[in-house]
Amino acid sequence: MLQLENTGLIVIDVQGKLARIVHESEKLIQNLEKLIRGCQILSLPIICAEQNPAGLGSTVPELQKLFANQKPIAKFSFNALENNLFKEAIIQSKRKRWIVCGIESHICVYQTVIGLLDASFEVEIAADCISSRTEENKILALNKLQNKGASITSVEMCLYELVKNSKNENFKEILNLIK
Repeated sequence: MLQLENTGLIVIDVQGKLARIVHESEKLIQNLEKLIRGCQILSLPIICAEQNPAGLGSTVPELQKLFANQKPIAKFSFNALENNLFKEAIIQSKRKRWIVCGIESHICVYQTVIGLLDASFEVEIAADCISSRTEENKILALNKLQNKGASITSVEMCLYELVKNSKNENFKEILNLIK
């Protein structure tokens, strides 16, 4: 079960034109907005990465506005943990479990999750918050990552898991976000 005390969110490469051409891109961005806002309501640490922003563009405006006080970490390796700033942000958060979302499922999300698992972190992949240009690559990535030890979740499942019960002070705000 996810717990507020040891969980954080990683947002991988939801950038530029690529974010607009992945499978079900509109639904993906809507789900990502809900997940990010939910994690902000719950005060989870959030780390956002961008793959070669000069070449691929910056995080899409719908998500960029949610990170007004936080600059995404630029990276060039597909595995974000190979970036020292990213790795340091992970370490400084003191979190052992990460919810991971973003694009592309079979490249940067896949390799970053493998890096997290290899570094003994626990990973929950928000399946409705990842995508690739093809649905087949998304499915392939989810299957391989689950076989390697990652757990699969969804926006609604992980947010309610973190809230735990309807008496939680953030329950109504999360409920309104999900509706």
